[in-house]
Amino acid sequence: MSDLLSTIFDAYGGRTRWEEARRITARQFFGGALWGMKGHPGALDDVDVTVDLRRQYVTQKPFFHPDHHTAFSADRVAVEDSDGNVVEELTDPRASFAGHDLMTPWTRLQLAYFSGSAMWTYLAEPLSLTYPGVRTEEIGPWTEDGEKFRRLHITFPDSIATLSTEQTVYVDAQGLIRRRDYSVEIAGNTPAAHYVSGHQEVSGLVVPTTRMIYSRDDNGNKVPEPLVVLVRLEDVAVS
Repeated sequence: MSDLLSTIFDAYGGRTRWEEARRITARQFFGGALWGMKGHPGALDDVDVTVDLRRQYVTQKPFFHPDHHTAFSADRVAVEDSDGNVVEELTDPRASFAGHDLMTPWTRLQLAYFSGSAMWTYLAEPLSLTYPGVRTEEIGPWTEDGEKFRRLHITFPDSIATLSTEQTVYVDAQGLIRRRDYSVEIAGNTPAAHYVSGHQEVSGLVVPTTRMIYSRDDNGNKVPEPLVVLVRLEDVAVS
């Protein structure tokens, strides 16, 4: 494990505590321009999200119907009812995004895949960075608004479904991740600058509760308008 990844774990409650935990749950609120662009304004805003820390699995409920929830994993996304019956499903969901750009509308299952992969990436970190096949390397620092950040470049294997195979996180002097850069592969490799705040200690883990995601220009700077995605969490719990 790299020195910088060790620093991140220390700031987030320690690797031992993360390995003891099984899941993170929260009340999830979504905002920003993306959902309307994709044909689902207000979707997945004010729902319950559960992220499994032992495997790549996410549920979000309700999903367009009070009795329905999503079931996301790396190679399948489904909508199920409260008895576990499959309402609809999509295997190999990544392939369904072929030819998409930022403005291409999504089906409901594509929405569930995007949201599931995003929330697992965000909430399973930093433990996810120790999963088999994940590679991390510290790269050169970055200064923004007078603050200097160390940076960790992450490469995910094909076995993990995430928005971008390669991502870079920006780490402050306390070891907290405050920004991440990536290109959204399922939306035409749209470049994103993703800002992280509201870190809270919950049952020994540190969990960020606010995320603001913007487009990114060729110089690595955020494009301040529009706010593409807002993620806000309340009632975070660890079990």
